[in-house]
Amino acid sequence: MLPIERINRIKEIVTDEQTIKISELSKILNVSEMTIHRDLKPLIADGYLFKTFGGVSLTNDQSDKQNNADQCVICSRTVHSKLGYRIILPNQKIEMACCAHCGLLREYQLNDEKTQSICQDFLRQTTLSAKNAWFVFDTSLDIGCCQPQVLTFEKEDHAKNFIKGFNGSIKSFKEALNLIQNQ
Repeated sequence: MLPIERINRIKEIVTDEQTIKISELSKILNVSEMTIHRDLKPLIADGYLFKTFGGVSLTNDQSDKQNNADQCVICSRTVHSKLGYRIILPNQKIEMACCAHCGLLREYQLNDEKTQSICQDFLRQTTLSAKNAWFVFDTSLDIGCCQPQVLTFEKEDHAKNFIKGFNGSIKSFKEALNLIQNQ
């Protein structure tokens, strides 16, 4: 199979699955994982896909085209890529929340019925696992989304420095879930 044929086949597979592991693509297409990585580079660079831990997912734009899911699963606001919170369910469906506040609410509702949760670092705009994120609550910076505002950071020291200028409190993932539950 030519590289362009593999890339088109990868697009079809990811469009159907929404999220898939690189090892699975390797098995399906009967090529090495390194070949899959090379084939994915242009799709990621074009914004068609984004990397997840061990795999790839459709970007918000592509997911929305497929599922008409450009609205938050909790409050129905439009999901913006800089604040979006993705929850990947066992059936490989992706639920979108407009912000970490709604994402945490949905986490609480789902309890253990999810496989992964992904959010964006507020400062660096990198993708990270929500379980490893630090959550800043009640900052004075108005981001124009849900209340109470919740921002996500990959590093605790970045969150600490952020609240020096914009106030707020820092919570780990478990602490943030507990706080949302109690509110």
